[in-house]
Amino acid sequence: MQDQEIAQAVAGLDPEAQRLYRIRHSLAHVLAQAVLSLQPTAKLGFGPPVENGFYYDFDLEEPITAADLPKLQKKMKEILRQKQSFTRTELPADQAIEKTTAMGQPYKVEASSDLRAKGVEVISFYENGPFTDMCEGPHVETTKEIPEDAFLLDSIAGAYWRGSEKNKMLTRIYGLAFARKEELDDYLARRKLAQERDHKKLGRELELFHIEEEIGKGLILWLPKGTVLRDEVEALAKEFEFRYGYERVSTPHITKQELYYRSGHLPYYKESMFPPMEVAEDDSRAMEGDAPGEAAGARPKEVFYLKPMNCPHHHMIYKHRPRSYRELPVRLAEYGTCYRFEQSGELSGLLRVRCLTMNDAHIYLTRAQALEEIRTILQMYREIYAVFDFTRYRFRLSLHDPARTEKYHDDEDLWREAEAVLKEALEREGVEYYVGEDEAAFYGPKIDIQFRNLLGREETVSTIQYDSVAPNRFDLTYVDEHGQEERPVVLHRAPLSTHERILSYLIEHYGGAFPTWLAPIQVRLITVSDELLPYAEELRGILRAEGVRAEVDLSPHSFGKKIRNGAIEKLPILLVIGKKEAEERAVTVRRYQIEQQDTMPFAEFHNLLRDEIRTRRHVRPA
Repeated sequence: MQDQEIAQAVAGLDPEAQRLYRIRHSLAHVLAQAVLSLQPTAKLGFGPPVENGFYYDFDLEEPITAADLPKLQKKMKEILRQKQSFTRTELPADQAIEKTTAMGQPYKVEASSDLRAKGVEVISFYENGPFTDMCEGPHVETTKEIPEDAFLLDSIAGAYWRGSEKNKMLTRIYGLAFARKEELDDYLARRKLAQERDHKKLGRELELFHIEEEIGKGLILWLPKGTVLRDEVEALAKEFEFRYGYERVSTPHITKQELYYRSGHLPYYKESMFPPMEVAEDDSRAMEGDAPGEAAGARPKEVFYLKPMNCPHHHMIYKHRPRSYRELPVRLAEYGTCYRFEQSGELSGLLRVRCLTMNDAHIYLTRAQALEEIRTILQMYREIYAVFDFTRYRFRLSLHDPARTEKYHDDEDLWREAEAVLKEALEREGVEYYVGEDEAAFYGPKIDIQFRNLLGREETVSTIQYDSVAPNRFDLTYVDEHGQEERPVVLHRAPLSTHERILSYLIEHYGGAFPTWLAPIQVRLITVSDELLPYAEELRGILRAEGVRAEVDLSPHSFGKKIRNGAIEKLPILLVIGKKEAEERAVTVRRYQIEQQDTMPFAEFHNLLRDEIRTRRHVRPA
């Protein structure tokens, strides 16, 4: 497709990334050539390179199924061995339209006509062997540069022409492609692991959460075990926030529309908010003093919205009374539930939902305090991540683009100051980071923590944002040491994102095998015979009295089946009790995925368990 921006972006990549882009793009053309060799009447859409590979869209007379992919791949390899050269030609737009018409490719005719209508004067084509495609490129020089063993035709899906459901549904064939076979093999292995650890799959198998059509899309029902995970993560956050000087607040789930006009969410964020609720000023019932027959609806209406974020409410808490510089920083924290009307097609398990509970906090401080506060936040983030053994993340300094005046506030002095403070905080803390140009929020720059999933895809999980706009919009002030009113700076921070997003990551990170402190069931006691149940129940009572989530397996299954079920449920600790253990007030400890079993006095195990949970220690196979 004619896209100068893509060509420019490719030119900015490092040489290895450029090579891979060219390989993937060229393989898309080879795929189209292979399809045409089998179905000469096929009509071509377009075939770009994408993350991990490429695809091409086709309008086919005869359907292609997954069973046809090996035959197509074999044909592609034959084409690669022909060492075809990729040759670029350019034509005036009028001649390009004539060429695509002569080729019998109506989708190309439409695309070339649209380009001419947009003022594009020259349209480029690439030829390799007998195949010609309208394309901006770039491509490899010849097909011999493409390794035969580093690509794989992967799947088939439907895709509307140009992404519009008003258009015809085409057949999209996806392929994987890498520079070397080892990289393809590694990706396939990681994908298999990701499928096994998919949070939607494990959430169902381990009974963590449920999505019910009668409740609504994107609205999570947290089952008892999933609620334990939420509670433990929230308790961890509260401990750290208390230690770091935060005060907890709670705010309502709905708010009058005037607050969101003040914050800027209305009208600019309206499409992502649930529709408004109109209510009578007092209530919907007739009130004393109403004229006979007067409807309550005739009285003035108030308009409320479900809150999409907590920020405006925290600003109102800060300004509910005058503030002195002696109080700053003021750190307000809340696990606040917010509502966002995400599009149905974008909803995905816990990753994209319509009701989310956010590990939110806002810090109000002087500009002089900002540097040290940001350093402290960075320290807290890294401490929290260490608890979970997170390692697959990196920091991005997200800056604004001065040329994008429609996207960002226009005080360049504030931008320079804020960006410099975030940069200095990262460097003083010795944090490695990369710069994300044009990734800032409209109100200020930010530090985004980018987590990589098992497939290597990055997502923003946590953030630290420097806000220079809210203090003016909400008339936030403090009285300085000279008795003068000044504007504070506002820092937004959310180390653990939302319950939904962070738990989707934790489920996949641990593969459902949670460390003992986090596990919904921490200890299950299994007896070799029913006569030992009183001892097991006694131990369960001792553990639960200290808050340990312990249970006795009272199922009718055999002893061996009970042990296997514990492994299937990925329980961290099974306590096996036989006659000898009962006589000696001992237990045999079996840990998930650890072959060695240890028999010890129950008191000794109890002390070890108490310390393991208190310190949130991870116990792993040797």
